[in-house]
Amino acid sequence: MPDDGAADTKGQIPTNLRLLLVLEEVARAGVPVTPADVVGSLGLPKPTVHRLFHTAEEEGFLQRDIDGRSYGPGPRLRRLSVNTLSSQRLRTVRLSILNSVVEAMGETCNIAVPDREGMVYLDRIETKWPLRIQLPVGTQVPFHCTASGKMYLSSLNLRYLDRLLAAHALNRHTKMTFTDIKALKAELALTRKRGYSTDNEEFMEGMVAVAVPILDDQGRLVSTLSAHAPLQRHQLSDLTGNVTTLQNAAQQLTELLQS
Repeated sequence: MPDDGAADTKGQIPTNLRLLLVLEEVARAGVPVTPADVVGSLGLPKPTVHRLFHTAEEEGFLQRDIDGRSYGPGPRLRRLSVNTLSSQRLRTVRLSILNSVVEAMGETCNIAVPDREGMVYLDRIETKWPLRIQLPVGTQVPFHCTASGKMYLSSLNLRYLDRLLAAHALNRHTKMTFTDIKALKAELALTRKRGYSTDNEEFMEGMVAVAVPILDDQGRLVSTLSAHAPLQRHQLSDLTGNVTTLQNAAQQLTELLQS
């Protein structure tokens, strides 16, 4: 009996590799995709692809998008990506880079990754100052009122951004929070233009922050590098004056991802 993983004909994708390639295509796309998109890119039969999507959805590796037709990474695939990024070799180097930024700026720095409902802190190095803002690793923060979240939103395809904003309530956290979609989109356009995002007491009163993107080998945002500080020590302009330091560190982190 032939091996189930063997290809029946030359060039055919082995059975035990198909689901992995479907997940790889969804992750590579960076936006929600339909089974028809994968049929075209992998050349698999339509019924096979639909079956693979169904299996991946049932097991939590894929998740239907808000339109009900397309799919993005599910909770298990997102956890897999975070666990991969948290591997000991990568994390040791990442923390070394983070620590150098904290030493240069004197304030807490974070790496955050986008999840379904917000940004999740993957790594964090605290400032040595006794006055600090407690947001430990694993904390999830909103997209619309944080520097890391707005950096992520600014990277999205405009059509998908519209869908995401329509599906997420812009809850007010402080008097500075953007709760109007039009105003938020104007802020995101500014973020795209200048290459960094800010949080001007939008998430917490008395806290300011700035964030820059960490990119993959296709130039897409995979995570963010941010610094935040209490107003008792720094104005927002102090943090934006250190954007170059953050961008240089983000470039090192990008190169680490691609190594």
